[in-house]
Amino acid sequence: MFVVGNRASYSSHVRSKGDQMAISKRIEDALNQQIHNEFYSAYLYLSMSTYSDANNLPGFAQWMRIQNEEERSHGMRLLDYLEARSGRVRLGAIEQPPGEFDSQLAMFETALEHESGVTTTIHRLYELAKEESDYPTEVELQWFVREQVEEEKTLQDILAQLRMIGDQPTALVMMDRQLGSRQTEAT
Repeated sequence: MFVVGNRASYSSHVRSKGDQMAISKRIEDALNQQIHNEFYSAYLYLSMSTYSDANNLPGFAQWMRIQNEEERSHGMRLLDYLEARSGRVRLGAIEQPPGEFDSQLAMFETALEHESGVTTTIHRLYELAKEESDYPTEVELQWFVREQVEEEKTLQDILAQLRMIGDQPTALVMMDRQLGSRQTEAT
């Protein structure tokens, strides 16, 4: 075994499908679907950002914009992983996300419902990796499993606050300021 400093050199040595690093077609297809899901998530959060901005809530817009960047980085992480395993990335069209919501509360309810669906797909992908004894993919997906716990918890916390706020515009403005202080995290 040898150690190579960059991915391009590394991946050029594992192109053979007979190599242990090669990925199965089932895992490749499932990872491609999850890459699509992550980019759709990014697109959804960007739509939520523009909705918030159009409703004069720049803090909510900022929070969603950062969420968009985070989801995009998740898609890129899976894309890079698939390429490192000599898999073929196949990008498909991304459907149009909803662009209108009844309220910020409804928007975050949609976000939580969406993330719950993403959690389900991550768990199914993890189960597939276990079924196929694809240990590298299992290890990679452990990061995503932990990330989904954090994603859902954060959205649940925001929803709880929005429900407490109810129809109080002053409290909504205060929450907007709080959400606007979110900074981009290093992943």
